[in-house]
Amino acid sequence: MSDKNYAMRRSPLAHADWQYVDKRRLDDYRAQDWEVLLRQRKQYYDEQMVDQMLRMLTCQKDDPGYVYTVNNYLHCLQTATRMLRGDCSEEDIVVGLFHDIGFITCNETHGEFAAALLRPYISERNHWMLVRHAVFQQYHFYELEGVDRHERDKWKGHPHFAWTAEFVDKYDQTTINYDEEILPIEAFEPMVRRFFAKQPRRIIYE
Repeated sequence: MSDKNYAMRRSPLAHADWQYVDKRRLDDYRAQDWEVLLRQRKQYYDEQMVDQMLRMLTCQKDDPGYVYTVNNYLHCLQTATRMLRGDCSEEDIVVGLFHDIGFITCNETHGEFAAALLRPYISERNHWMLVRHAVFQQYHFYELEGVDRHERDKWKGHPHFAWTAEFVDKYDQTTINYDEEILPIEAFEPMVRRFFAKQPRRIIYE
């Protein structure tokens, strides 16, 4: 099949007993259609979400690096390994595992990217940390021209300032070493599955 016609077939459904709602616009969906969609979608998300999250990270497994002795995938695993050894909570460890998942594809906003991915499942403490951890990392950039090491100080006094500084100091700016223990992703998969098995919070946008 040529690329031109690639999409001219139905994508297979995840289960043989599922049914298509073969209407061309959401405007045309009616109550019985929404009942099918909601039922199948919940099961689909339950089955697919964790696998897709892990694939987003593991697709970087064999990527080359640019200066550090580990690539971004190994950096994330080393962060999670350090946090596991440091007796952090499961939420904190999973957050550490995914904190730089968008580091290559959206570097300037990668903290916000990770925060958006995890937001329905994490505390405000970790959401705040993810959004700002790149700024806090600047504190460790000695002799880098054009960077304000103390930019983080504008948040001094915030309840989550100390945790963000601790995360960056212990589990981010130091986890770039090939000769330190790095557990495989399989070591974290059970806790990732438990993490996403929680009831997500409903996010309301104003």
